[in-house]
Amino acid sequence: MSFLPIPKYKFRAIESISAELLVKNNIRLLMLDLDNTIAPYGTDHPTKDTQRWVSAIREAGILLCIVSNSRRARRVEAFAEALGVPYVLRAKKPSPRKPRELLRQMNVAAEAAALAGDQIYTDVLSARLAGITPILVKPIKLSNPLLALRYALEAPFRIWRRYA
Repeated sequence: MSFLPIPKYKFRAIESISAELLVKNNIRLLMLDLDNTIAPYGTDHPTKDTQRWVSAIREAGILLCIVSNSRRARRVEAFAEALGVPYVLRAKKPSPRKPRELLRQMNVAAEAAALAGDQIYTDVLSARLAGITPILVKPIKLSNPLLALRYALEAPFRIWRRYA
């Protein structure tokens, strides 16, 4: 298990992650960050493209779950319900605790799981610490100057991988 916050894969958008890639890599469970990964901050419902992508991933037999640091239960619940997937609130990433709990609950080995998110120091590091495959996606929208600064601090780790 590597503690370096370097993603195994990097994509321009969550919808760029193909079911074929996941199946080829024996991924049975894909954990998803919500904010700036599958939806911009403040958005209340998934796009049609995201809904189609979720359907394609599920048709390939891959389990999905939203794993969010958010405390806003209504918003996360609304997304999870619209996508037909379970969710975890207050994950406290980069802690690996909640991803590891999900592995146990869903009876999936760490080697057969991945976590996709937009941040190195939360999502990628959490995946690495939990022993699961880290997938980085380009943030959907940089609307907050503090968030933009955080992404800038992550730049050395972001450039480690090319977009797939």
